[in-house]
Amino acid sequence: MLSKWRLTLCTFLLLPLFVASQASDEPDIFVISKEVKTNSNMLMQNAQHSDLALDIIESITTEVGPRLAGTPQEAKARKWGIAKLKALGFENVREEPFELDLWTRGRSVYEEVILTKPYPQPLYAISLGGAAATPEGGVEAEVVYFDSYDTLKLDNKSDLTGKIVFIGDRMTAARTGEGYGWANRKRRDAWIMAEDRGAVALFIRSVGTSTNRFAHTGMMSFPEGRRPNIPALAVSNPDADQIQRIYAEGDTMSIRLKTYAGWRGKTMSGNVIGEIVGSEKPEEIVIIGGHLDSWDTATGALDDGAGVGITMAAAKLIGDLPKAPRRTIRVVLFGAEEVGLVGARAYTAARIADGTLKNHVIGSESDFGAREVWRFSSNVAEDALPAIEAIWRELAPLSIIRGNNKGGGGPDMSPLKAAGMPVARLDQNGEDYFEFHHTPNDTFDKIDPKELRQNVAAWTVFTYLAAELDVDYRKDKNKADKE
Repeated sequence: MLSKWRLTLCTFLLLPLFVASQASDEPDIFVISKEVKTNSNMLMQNAQHSDLALDIIESITTEVGPRLAGTPQEAKARKWGIAKLKALGFENVREEPFELDLWTRGRSVYEEVILTKPYPQPLYAISLGGAAATPEGGVEAEVVYFDSYDTLKLDNKSDLTGKIVFIGDRMTAARTGEGYGWANRKRRDAWIMAEDRGAVALFIRSVGTSTNRFAHTGMMSFPEGRRPNIPALAVSNPDADQIQRIYAEGDTMSIRLKTYAGWRGKTMSGNVIGEIVGSEKPEEIVIIGGHLDSWDTATGALDDGAGVGITMAAAKLIGDLPKAPRRTIRVVLFGAEEVGLVGARAYTAARIADGTLKNHVIGSESDFGAREVWRFSSNVAEDALPAIEAIWRELAPLSIIRGNNKGGGGPDMSPLKAAGMPVARLDQNGEDYFEFHHTPNDTFDKIDPKELRQNVAAWTVFTYLAAELDVDYRKDKNKADKE
């Protein structure tokens, strides 16, 4: 009896030590105050009943339309952005101009492309960003077919001199959009392999999942400032299927084309900025935004009118609170994203030059359409993870799951992230994004108002809490103490 009692007592005395040991391995729980939670919940409700973002997207797509970087249409978009930010009550509204090289496709959106052998018929194709024009009279040549980018890369036997290279690999749709990077390799730098081996043109299957008969455009890559001397075009997926079928029959194919694309010299673009100035730490900045420019083939509702509307509306809702959050919320409408993150790089360089980069506590961009946000990822210091988890718990009622801490903040945030700024990502559902991306089909009617409101709610809650919570997302305090 006594031995049992002693065993029970010993167990009881040891139990708290065991529990404490177990608890020490668990992450700290970050507690959000009742007042801040109340504001967050109210903002979420307000966002889910607001059509401000929809109105903004309708405005830019209707009143400005297509807005290729460096063109008068993009300049019109900047004027639109400044006027809209001022009308919504943002502070410190301004434009920060920067220079860029202008590329346009020339006379028309669709090029003169005809399959001349073995079955003459027109093809729907479009020049890729940065491509050169054909000689004035056009060019006709035999097609050398490669079923994938990797096949071309590994090939060292085919004579490509005077030929047209065609690459046929397909893109796979995914909620995460992860199929894009793999499929996009051929758009980025296949022109280098083709040109170096004497080809007169490059054709690729469109980097997209649409079965409509139009092609997906997009910018190519230019290593060490090198630019193409040959035309490079994307072919609509149905026409790419046609080419694949003819190749499978073993017939020799020839294509005649005439294009007018090219570089037009230096021009100006710019970033448009508006702020909700912080109430206690106005020098500290939470940066959100989207990009103003679009491709010239459509009105850019999803890419990236949606990001412009979502982030402007979210910041406006926060700005309508009786008291602004502790930190400043800066909305940046980036210029010239589509042609190489030119505006994002200019913004980052300016912050490094004026010494304010360290004041950017966290950032995120909306640039993946307007389907529902389904995941919240981050890339912050380990010490900040309890606060990020607390923010996610406030987002969870919107059916948003927690991602990992290896996320990106969106394309225009990548230069800032590379310079050390913490980022977060509100991942949108990209299952059908590449049905519309960089095509004439990227138009206002593709926006679902209900899903858009969920986006605005998510962005409003995240942005408000990121700006209000007294958290250092950048500094790892434990490591700093050890140093």
